[in-house]
Amino acid sequence: MLCDISLRNGTVYVPTIGKMDEGFYRGIEPVAAVAVQDTHALREALTATIARGNPVVPMLKRREWPPPVVLKYAEVKTWSAFERGMRLWGLEEKDTIFAIDTYAKSPNRMWVKIPERRIAFPPATPVNEVIDRMIAILQDAART
Repeated sequence: MLCDISLRNGTVYVPTIGKMDEGFYRGIEPVAAVAVQDTHALREALTATIARGNPVVPMLKRREWPPPVVLKYAEVKTWSAFERGMRLWGLEEKDTIFAIDTYAKSPNRMWVKIPERRIAFPPATPVNEVIDRMIAILQDAART
């Protein structure tokens, strides 16, 4: 399971991540857009998104991809506008092992994982503990 979590202007955006036939992923509906300080709503959004997993979606040619699904929730027209001031994390689960990755913009303008910031949880860590840690990270990031 893969999940992208963006923080922008005090709002957390959590799209469902669909898996295309070839193993590529893209954001799809539903999307949660929640105030970062609303701990209860964040917990519900993350729990629901994790429970949905990565539904299979049709493989699209690159030119067929729609604009990123989060744009309408952020009320911006372009990805570059959404990226301004945005912070990005990835949450993944594989074989009952969760990890949280922090991303940063590289010189070539691509988002890349910061390996030394990876938080790997012990096997079979309860999902609620992972969600609590993600919420703490988001709320701390919003304060700084």
